Amino acid sequence: MNEELFKKRTKQLAIRIIRVVKALPNDLVGQVIAKQLLRAGTSIGANYRAACRAKSTADMINKFKIVEEEADETLYWLELLIEAEILTVASLKTLRKKQKKS
Repeated sequence: MNEELFKKRTKQLAIRIIRVVKALPNDLVGQVIAKQLLRAGTSIGANYRAACRAKSTADMINKFKIVEEEADETLYWLELLIEAEILTVASLKTLRKKQKKS
């Protein structure tokens, strides 16, 4: 996958994450998870872009590690939402389909 395509896909992921967060219940659990998911899920693309602008190989590797960590954390929060029955896999797929139509 080339750099521009990955930038596009990480931005699309951020948009989907924003939509998931907007669909969460407005209770304490929803608010706490929303903040964590929003931060982790939207930072993947931002950190990828930063890695593309890295001044050195070491800097680039460090930023890619951050991308990997944020992606793993995003997956954790999504798994938690499903396993705690706050959202269903079907509802996440519906949000994804809506994003594709936009």
